Amino acid sequence: MRCPICKKDVRLTDPFMPFCSERCKLLDLGNWASEKYVIPGPQAEIDPDAAPEREPGVED
Repeated sequence: MRCPICKKDVRLTDPFMPFCSERCKLLDLGNWASEKYVIPGPQAEIDPDAAPEREPGVED
């Protein structure tokens, strides 16, 4: 298997699998956070007047 970021060989027992290193793992996370990667599908409609959802039992 190869690292999806740098294409180096990766073993199933490597600690950062499927990445070759922590650096490549963090680069991938950054790509998701900056929306370089997206999951295709219809865009959700956001109501700007709606109150944010809260988890049960969580208080300010």
